[in-house]
Amino acid sequence: MSEETTLVLDFEKNIVDIEDKIEHLQSISKDEDMDISKEIKRLQKHLQTHIENVYKNLTPWQKAQIARHPSRPHCLDYIKALISDFRPLSGDRRFADDPAMISGIGFFEDTAVVVIGQEKGNDLDSRIKFNFGMAKPEGYRKAQRLMDLAEKFKLPIISFVDTAGAYPGVDAEARGQAEAIASSIEKCLRIKTPIISIVIGEGGSGGAIAIAAADKVMMLEHSIYSVISPEGCASILWRSAEKTKEATEALRLTAQDLKSFGIIDEIIEEPLGGAHRNPQKTFANTKEAIRTALDELLKQNYSDLKKKRTAKFMEIGAKYVKPKEKNKTATKKK
Repeated sequence: MSEETTLVLDFEKNIVDIEDKIEHLQSISKDEDMDISKEIKRLQKHLQTHIENVYKNLTPWQKAQIARHPSRPHCLDYIKALISDFRPLSGDRRFADDPAMISGIGFFEDTAVVVIGQEKGNDLDSRIKFNFGMAKPEGYRKAQRLMDLAEKFKLPIISFVDTAGAYPGVDAEARGQAEAIASSIEKCLRIKTPIISIVIGEGGSGGAIAIAAADKVMMLEHSIYSVISPEGCASILWRSAEKTKEATEALRLTAQDLKSFGIIDEIIEEPLGGAHRNPQKTFANTKEAIRTALDELLKQNYSDLKKKRTAKFMEIGAKYVKPKEKNKTATKKK
């Protein structure tokens, strides 16, 4: 987890002010012989109510801010909490290893699994090391290599999605970024082994779906998943960064929107105040969701799983497309 000073979001300032007051009163009660327990309890009750009201009425832009919170648990935090005996595997066997794409083998409870995920880092040095979670072609090719390994040994795959998107640099494009992403999506749809994907923070465009074309796609309650970042959308449609909030609304990128559209399968509840306020509870909720999904998928025939997975993604959005109306105007014969 991050060791940096905790970032306070705009809509969290009142919450932090109340917390500071409670902490101050608690310190006074210890240092001096004063009974202020009633006031502390009153403030704690007020704090609970205030947090509930704030997080019950979050806007899409506020959810995006939570999804990007630097103190939010990242891929390596989930691996440490949920995967035992994890053994990282490196390299794409073609060019290099990509630190932004974490991959390896370990155990989820008693089940051997392949783990793939994007790591953003939690301080300046680690963010530079992991390229802010933006993978290059070698990262997606490493993911494909791990998918093949999973299929060969009949191991389920768990992927943790957290990226603003694939790296857009010239060097990445020169090495076939678009082809690597497309091949990774194709690999997800072709392999005959269960795949579970969890969007733990930010799911950006093809960089996310490259490891998220899964049998079960889940999102944490305050995570986001979209075809483009709000900032990118605002710059294209309005040519202004000031329209970022409007772009966030238009993209319909929240877990709740995507669940209603049938794009994801499940929303994993976050602790009150977001994952960054209680990582351990977040890990416990995620663990329960993975366990339930694994129990369901491991009972199914793997060839049938592959067919269902392909059909699922081919059908996404079909019910929202209106069929072309037949031309009712009969052609008159001369």
